[in-house]
Amino acid sequence: MTQFRKLANPAPLGLSSFALTTFVLSLHNGAIGQPFGTPPAIVLGLAFFYGGLCQLLAGMWEFAQNNTFGATAFSSYGGFWMSYAVIITPGFNVLPTLEDAGGTAKAHGLGIFLLGWVIMTFIFFLANLRTNLGLCLLFAFLDITFILLCAGDWTGTHNVTKAGGYFGLITALIAWYIAASDLINRNNSVFSLPNPSLARRNAISAHIEDGKTEDGD
Repeated sequence: MTQFRKLANPAPLGLSSFALTTFVLSLHNGAIGQPFGTPPAIVLGLAFFYGGLCQLLAGMWEFAQNNTFGATAFSSYGGFWMSYAVIITPGFNVLPTLEDAGGTAKAHGLGIFLLGWVIMTFIFFLANLRTNLGLCLLFAFLDITFILLCAGDWTGTHNVTKAGGYFGLITALIAWYIAASDLINRNNSVFSLPNPSLARRNAISAHIEDGKTEDGD
């Protein structure tokens, strides 16, 4: 019989990389610690390597864990951060090209990019309604963040973009909490962090009974 090496849980890595990159960009979007309109160059390294590459790798490892949702979500947002990094990197000339087009090309271009992630995130939210409270809150606040950033770019309203930054900070904190709830448990710490399940009671009971049956066998 072929033996496969068991992988560690990649979710804390994916969540942590998403959280930190989101936190830094949200501080920028909310004009916290720097004036509004400052180039977001500080997030480039994180977007390419931590939020981008590390999260993409977490998604690939979720495939190996047979977790379709985790693989799709982590890989998708890893791709988001990489594509966002390309957009704001001067060498790729994405923003200068949109600016040269004149009019609302840049504002609407960024708005369309973010609108796609509004739709994608809403799909992820619907797919999480029977998982746990942390993930439901994460995707709800993330979708609100994308909606506000999309509207802020499309209309050029700075206060709406700032509001997106504030919601992004909340989103990052939720992601960090979920990651911490996976890392901090009774096996390696003196306490654990709760993350209430939203699964149906009958499904939980069936899972417990299946476990008892397997143990009995």
